[in-house]
Amino acid sequence: MKRHTAIYMGYFGFQIAEDCICEICGSVAVDIHHIKARGMGGDSKKDVIENLQALCRNCHNQYGDVPQYKEMLLQRHLSFMRLWGKGKK
Repeated sequence: MKRHTAIYMGYFGFQIAEDCICEICGSVAVDIHHIKARGMGGDSKKDVIENLQALCRNCHNQYGDVPQYKEMLLQRHLSFMRLWGKGKK
């Protein structure tokens, strides 16, 4: 399992990848997307939960690396973290 996937799953308490849902449409997520791209070769400093978002393939293709959607993805992710993350009430 990739490091960023393990970070995401651990934060939300998911046991298997199939537990992850797309934070945009609610279907099964297949990708853990870096909201702020790591760049070529990767940047482990961006492997933090605030920058990792589960997306289905369709949403990843539609929104993932499109600059005009970056702020929307970030806001949706922060809301998802408040509702489902470790800090939830």
